[in-house]
Order: sequence, then structure tokens, then C-alpha cells
Amino acid sequence: MNTAFQNKHVVVTGASSGIGFDAVSRFLAEGAKVTACYNSAPRELTTLKDSYPERLNVVKVDVRNESEVALLFTEANTVFGRVDITVANAGIAFHEGVAVHEMSIEQWQKTLSVNLTGVFLCAKHFFANLKKYPGDDASLVFVGSTAGEIGQALFCDYSTSKAGLRGLLMTLKNEIIHLAVRGRVNLVNPGWTITPMTEGELSDKAMVSRIMQTIPLRKVATPSDITHAILYLSSDKLAGHVSGQTITVAGGMEGRVLFSSDEVEEYMQ
Repeated sequence: MNTAFQNKHVVVTGASSGIGFDAVSRFLAEGAKVTACYNSAPRELTTLKDSYPERLNVVKVDVRNESEVALLFTEANTVFGRVDITVANAGIAFHEGVAVHEMSIEQWQKTLSVNLTGVFLCAKHFFANLKKYPGDDASLVFVGSTAGEIGQALFCDYSTSKAGLRGLLMTLKNEIIHLAVRGRVNLVNPGWTITPMTEGELSDKAMVSRIMQTIPLRKVATPSDITHAILYLSSDKLAGHVSGQTITVAGGMEGRVLFSSDEVEEYMQ
């Protein structure tokens, strides 16, 4: 299927592993030019650049820092021209659950500064970039979480940060069209997905069993499951009349227990 990414310029944050890295790989495979952003370490991005030296630019960016985000878009334009698509994927989560009455203000602020303020800053400077470099088409995709829809006990900082993306989405879809007449903003909410962020929880077989008892498809997602939705929403050809929408990629999970532990055992082999 033609995704029409040939020569499109995509910025992906949180690109060094998991969903972000998979998205970078697939955009490149579809012919896009990609500015891939990391914060702590470039990891596999260095190897990937060897395969796509003319179409991949790797940049260190702390999405909490507005000056770094602004510079990201300035430099991205210099390397590959106008940024057509931005995938705001960078996010963090503390691995140990903490009840709200025991959570430190430092943890709360750190999570929201990356997961919500960081997305706001990426949106702000992507939109400023669209004003500076006019064009009819543009796409902004947020990567949220089912925690933002149904909550997650002991992780109120994370669930709140992801829930906030919905309000940002519903506002910015009405703003982007004043900068790009066919500009679109959408949200992908992954459920449980095999990434470095979740490897601790998903290494616990009992935990995986409990998770799968709530998922009709009885499968924990892979990064590519999420990336397929990201690429669809990013494509002006495939999703050109889709804006303000949330696609949940969680195997039908809704929080209810649907299966006994025996009924999911065969899917965990």
C-alpha cells in the first residue's frame, strides 16, 4: 500500500528504543526523511544511520527544555527541509507504584514535565515551524496510553500526564488548520506493550497472566503493533480526513477480567 511518505520529513521524539525506534525504522523503510530525537543514549539509532545516511538525522533533545526543542526544529529544517510530520512519543514512567498520599511532588512534576509539557513544547514549535514554512499538509501524532483512559492505580502521575493529551488533541486539531489547511492532529493510546519501559513488569509471568485475562486478543502488543497506527495517522494519503481521533491499540482491553488464568496459559508459551 502506498503511504505517500516518500520525501516527507518526520520528527520522532523518544526515538532511541521501543515504539519510537520502531517508528523511525518504518518511516525510513517507507521513504521518509527522519529526524530522530533521543535524550539519554542513541543506542540502535547509530547503527540505523549507517543504513540510511542520507535520510536519517539523529539529534539529542531534552523535551522538557524549550530552547532545545526550538533548536530541534530549526536544525531539522536546515538538514531536510520543512518538517511535515511530528510524532511526540517521548515519555517516562516510574517503575515502582506509589499511592497518591505518598507520592513526592518531585516525582509528580518530573512525570508531567516529560509526558505532558514535553508534548506541548513539541506541538508549540512544530506549529511555529508550520507558520514559518507554509504548506497545505501537516500531521501531529501524540503517543499516549490506555492509562490516560481508564487510569492505573499507584501511577496517578503517569495516568494524569497521558489523560492530558486528550485535551491538547481536541484543541490543537482546531488550531493547526490555520497554519496548514489540511493539517491534522491525532492520538495513539497503546495498552501493554513490550518495550524497555515495561520490561520489568512483563518479565513477571504472574503479572502477564493477569494482564492477559483482560485482553480479548490475549496478546501483549509489540512496538510494531503501535507503529502501524502511528504510520496510518501520519499519512496524508491513508488518513487525510482523520483528525481529532484517538486510536487505542490494546487488543480490546477494557479493564474487566475476561478469562481465567487457565484460559490464557496457552498464549503465554
